Amino acid sequence: MKIIPNERITMRRFDDLHCHFRLNPLLTEVLPYTTRYASRAIAMPNTRPRAILTGKDVIWYRNEIMKALEVSSDSEADFEPLMTIEIRDNTSSKMIEEACRAGAIAGKVYPLGVTTNSDEGLKNFFKPEILDTFWAMQDEGMLLLLHGELDLPRTLVTKRERAFLPILRTLAEKFPELKIVLEHVSSERGINMVERLGDNVAATITAHHLCLTLNDVIGDGIRPHHGCNPMPKDFHDLDALLRAATSGDPKFFLGSDSAPHPKEKKEGAKGSCGVFTAPVLPELLAEIFEKEGKLDRLEDFTSRFGAEFYGLPLNQGTITLVKNKWIVPEQIGSVVPFRAGTELQWRHQ
Repeated sequence: MKIIPNERITMRRFDDLHCHFRLNPLLTEVLPYTTRYASRAIAMPNTRPRAILTGKDVIWYRNEIMKALEVSSDSEADFEPLMTIEIRDNTSSKMIEEACRAGAIAGKVYPLGVTTNSDEGLKNFFKPEILDTFWAMQDEGMLLLLHGELDLPRTLVTKRERAFLPILRTLAEKFPELKIVLEHVSSERGINMVERLGDNVAATITAHHLCLTLNDVIGDGIRPHHGCNPMPKDFHDLDALLRAATSGDPKFFLGSDSAPHPKEKKEGAKGSCGVFTAPVLPELLAEIFEKEGKLDRLEDFTSRFGAEFYGLPLNQGTITLVKNKWIVPEQIGSVVPFRAGTELQWRHQ
């Protein structure tokens, strides 16, 4: 990483280890905003109307992404989608083996009812059939990615991550050779848990969780384009996330959870949760790390620690950011981006 203070940053291209690319036509619309900075990105499997559940689904979805990449003339050629499947109650060890052969490197668990398209999410983490599935993942070297929330009775949305953490601890101890990622960690308790658990456990952190508290969602009117799951929380949680992201601890790395929804789906009576950060991601992260006085640690967070945890070679290409103020567009295609209408200090060259 090369930094010319207050002028220019040149750094290794990113691994964005949590992205929602959706399906066409939205796929073609949003994909170029990730490929401009990332050489690899994890493609989340909770797509609709077709979820990614099997090896055949993996092959189909990868082909859809690659076709969208060819159509998008602004997209970078240096891009590889990293494929996943969704782990449900009926996911078997045989399905894991077939998905691995088809190129899936991870399985994603959405507990029932916690986020967008989790209506068929996992109900029971510890029934024998699912434990066999996790054993198969460990044997195959497939990572387990967890949306770490539980939707329990009389549990506030801001306490769902806390409710999930005992499951994370039990899984990490029961499957010590299974690499587990607590996706989009959002709380101080979550950070502390990941730090205490073994080397098989890591966490992704989003850019928007490094900026927001619950006040930014509902504290001054309802701001639907800040609404996401997990929901931003308290100031001490924000402080813990900033500390972890900028600490140089390899357990914490980038997963943007860039999750576009058309404007009309965000601004309805029951708006969809998800923040579209891809159009501003490298610029926003540079601003955050610079403010924390840790700009020299940004490349490890975006481009080294995740690759090493996943067992991938480091990317060879680079991106350059220059100190050049700009205003984020109010809308990009059908989607409102994060920080729409506001000024950022760094700009992708």
